[in-house]
This record gives sequence, structure tokens and C-alpha cells, in this order.
Amino acid sequence: MPATQLLLLACLLWGVGARTAQLQKANDRSGRCQYTFSVVSPNESSCPEPGQATSAIQELQRDSSAQRADLETTKARLSSLEGLLHRLTSGQVAGPSETREEPQRELHTLMREREQLEAQTRELETAYSNLLRDKSVLEEEKRQLGAENEDLARRLESSSQEIEQLRRGQCLQAHSSSQDVPPGSREVSTWNLENLDFQELKSELTEVPASRILASPSGHPRREDGDTGCGELVWVGEPVTLRTAETITGKYGVWMRDPKPVYPYTQDTTWRIDTVGTAVRQVFEYQLVSQFTQGYPSKVHVLPRPLESTGAVVYGGSLYFQGAESRTVIRYELNTEAAKAEKDIPGAGYHGQFPYSWGGYTDIDLAVDETGLWVIYSTEEAKGAIVLSKLNPDSLELEQTWETNIRKQSVANAFIICGTLYTVSSYSSPDATINFAYDTGTGRSKALAIPFKNHYKYSSMIDYNPLEKKLFAWDNFNMVTYDIGLSKM
Repeated sequence: MPATQLLLLACLLWGVGARTAQLQKANDRSGRCQYTFSVVSPNESSCPEPGQATSAIQELQRDSSAQRADLETTKARLSSLEGLLHRLTSGQVAGPSETREEPQRELHTLMREREQLEAQTRELETAYSNLLRDKSVLEEEKRQLGAENEDLARRLESSSQEIEQLRRGQCLQAHSSSQDVPPGSREVSTWNLENLDFQELKSELTEVPASRILASPSGHPRREDGDTGCGELVWVGEPVTLRTAETITGKYGVWMRDPKPVYPYTQDTTWRIDTVGTAVRQVFEYQLVSQFTQGYPSKVHVLPRPLESTGAVVYGGSLYFQGAESRTVIRYELNTEAAKAEKDIPGAGYHGQFPYSWGGYTDIDLAVDETGLWVIYSTEEAKGAIVLSKLNPDSLELEQTWETNIRKQSVANAFIICGTLYTVSSYSSPDATINFAYDTGTGRSKALAIPFKNHYKYSSMIDYNPLEKKLFAWDNFNMVTYDIGLSKM
């Protein structure tokens, strides 16, 4: 077998190395000549079995494989050393100049990177500084908002308490009136006789004849003693300030209450319009007097078109105003927020043709008195004199017109009480007067000298409220009222 032959060859080689090999010659059983070499093992006392020979051969093969791997490792290391030697040789050939250039390039690269890092650092520092500044601003705004929030909370609590007090007061008033006023009592005259819903309720409870509280044929409300409540103006009281506007848009404006309120509004519901600006369309609504005085509107109306001047009024649930840059009067129904009627005032000057002496495009001035809705204006035909027209509150048709002999631009403002036009001499003098009166009943005018105080020296609106028997005015950011005295007719 090949394995046995290899083993014998190995033994022969070892034997030669040890000089103990023997050669024998003999015939085998078939008669053939056979040579036999014998080598004495230096380590083994006897020859191994065939299986053990195979193991020895495998061991030799493993040793050979290990030596071969060591040889490959040595060859790889040698190749690496040769490559290193080649690189070193190439470096020496390149010379010292290239060796110096390489560090310089690296130095320049590092310097550029350093400059970039410094620029980024400066940008980050600037951004951080801006963030700190913004943080300070936000903290200040947060503090202010917190203070405003606390103030609003206090005002809300105050309003809630006032509403509760008003509710309790109304209940107590109704209870006490039903107990303390006997049937047919004349105390009914102390109640407001112009609120028709309330009149019907009181007539049922106190058995007051309806003829004593219904309006008279002339349109003037009838008092218990037969007096209509009308008369000539004889005095004007000191101004009482209710509210001050907060911004420049409130330099002049108009504020009003409805002398003929309809549901859901009451005689306390207040409307306000700041008229500084070129496109005035916002109308602030306040359900309670406290909301008006504290500056918290319950609603803001946006008119379908801009208004002009401070001549707007509220009457019977509608706002009446002059459209900007036109002689058109518009009726805007507040509850439905819709324009219900429009009408041009024939020949009326507008947009600065015939204003009051203070200006403000007050060419067309609407007014309300005990008899209804009026418009005060002038025309080219009247040559600047004041013209009065009575308006139908639904259709805005002109029902009757009067031409006065009072020049419109010579007076600061005008209002109507019981069908009589009254004018104010100055809008800025602290000691002005009610200087003229024109009675539409007689068609005659007369000079007056009733003292009138412009407390804040810039009255841009003066209107009469026939329900409260007061003058409402807007005086240099301030919303004020005046008590008045009327002589008996």
C-alpha cells in the first residue's frame, strides 16, 4: 500500500541518517526476488500498526500545513517590508522641498478651518444675543399680559356682581311696586312712560286708564298732568364725563342710545363710533352702561359701507348714518345687521361743502327729538343756510322741509328739541353759548345766550336724547352728558 511504502521510505531515510539501515534479498512464496530494507527506529521499540501509521502520516501533513502557513506569513511580511522600503526610497528621491510643502498645505487647511470655526462662533454668539433680547421682550410682554389678564378678571368679576345686583334690584322693584302702589295710585307718573311694553304691564297692575299714558295725537308723550314734556330750552348743566377714548381714532366720534328702544335692546344699550379715519365701518355695541364705561363691547358691527361725519343716530332699533363721500342717508337695522333703506338728500352738500365750523365732513347731521327723525344740512340753493327736513324712519322719504336764516358754517353744532333747532356758538371755547333757536312750528328764529361748557375744548358731536332728556356730546376724546332745563309749554 502507498502508506506502508511511505512509512518504509521514511524509516529508510531515518536509518540512513542513523547509519543503521540493512538490505536483505530473498525470494517470496511465488519465487519472485524481493529486496527488503530495514531501519531501526530511534524512538520506537516496535513497528506501529497500520492505523497508527495513518495517524503519523496525518500528523506529518498537519505539520507541513503549519509550516506552509508560516511560510505564507513570512512572504507577506517580506512583501510589506519591500513596499515600505520602496516608499522610503521614493521619499528620498523626491527631495526635501516637497517634504516641506506638505506641512505648509496642511497648515493652510487648518487655518482656513479655524477661520470658518471663528466665523461660526461669531454667528452663534450674535444669534444667542438676539435670543436673549427676544426672551427679555417676551418676558416683558408676558408680564404685561399677566397684568392685563388680572385687570380683566377683576373687571369681569365687578361686571358679574353689578349684573347680579341689577337683577336683584329689578326683582325687588317689581315686588315692592306690586305691594306698595294701590290700584289707581297717581305714583305711576314716577315711572318711565315712554316704554310702551312697561306701560301696558303697569296699566294692568295699577288699573291706570290707558288714555293717561298713551301718546297724544301730536306725537309728544303725555304726562299725568297733561303736559307733553316739551318746552323751550332754558339752561344747560355742567358736563358729566362717562368715558374717555383710548386711541387717536377717538379724537372725535359719536355715541348714542336709542330713545325708542326695541327688543333685544334697552334704553341702557349704548353704541359708539370712532370717526377718525378714511374707512370708518365699526360700530361698538354695549348692552350695559357698565360695559360702556369700562370699555368692553358686547358686540362689534361692521357696516356694509363706510360712514362719514359724526352725525349718526340710533332710533327705533336702526342706525341712521351718512355714507362716505355721498349725500346718501342709510338705515342699518342693528338686530339683523342689514341695510334696510337708502335715500339721497336732494341737493345736500357733502364731504366738506357745508360742514359745521369745526369741520369733520359734518355736512349732513341726523337728529332725533320727541317728534321723530330729522336731518340737518345745507344746499347750494340755500346758499349755506341750515335746512331742516323731517324723515320717514322706515323709507327715509322727506316728509317736510324748512329753510332757516342761520348760516351752517358759522355754528359749531346743532340739535333739535321738541321741533326746535338749537345751535352752539363754538366747539373749542370753554364758555360757549347756545346762540340761536329756530322753531319749525312758527318758522321763526331768535338769538339766545344760554351758557354751554366745552370742558375739553373740542366738541365734535352734540345730540339730544328725548328719552333721557339729556344732551350727549363727544368732547376731545371724552364722551359726556349735559342735563337740560325746559320751560313748560
